[in-house]
Amino acid sequence: MTASFSHKPEGYECPFCRVVSDRERPNQGTKQRDIIYQNNYVTAFIASKWWPNNKGHVLVVPNQHFENIFELPADYAAEIHRAAQLTAFAMKSTYGCDGISTRQHNEPAGNQDVWHYHLHVYPRYANDQLYQTKGSQSDPDERPFYAEKLRSWIDENVLTRQGDRYDENK
Repeated sequence: MTASFSHKPEGYECPFCRVVSDRERPNQGTKQRDIIYQNNYVTAFIASKWWPNNKGHVLVVPNQHFENIFELPADYAAEIHRAAQLTAFAMKSTYGCDGISTRQHNEPAGNQDVWHYHLHVYPRYANDQLYQTKGSQSDPDERPFYAEKLRSWIDENVLTRQGDRYDENK
């Protein structure tokens, strides 16, 4: 199946491609220190937009630019969900959350607002009102606290740290 359902505006500069390629901007956006996991296919990082009762949620993105689920190859989809599962285990262990939710949006009517496929992984707590609240930009200095927790868990339980990135090794 090949079909193109593209909605990105002409001249679109993808913020997730900037993160993956280490070209951060000096603003509220994602920083390299927000990355919790990266391999040849995917990058997972603390999202810059937070919901009031679900701080430290993670986005998992393919390293190659695919706008939405209609363009995403199956091998990337498998890696995205493997990274989401790894993130879920790390959140349960380090955040002490009661559950995990994942969300993914496609096209304007599906509430997609960044034109690069991404999967949200949210820590969930009893009565957290995730779907009744709105997200807002987080303070970049708050995100490292959450990123370090998740990176440390991943490092101790699954991976060996090599430089500023993580490579599969176990």
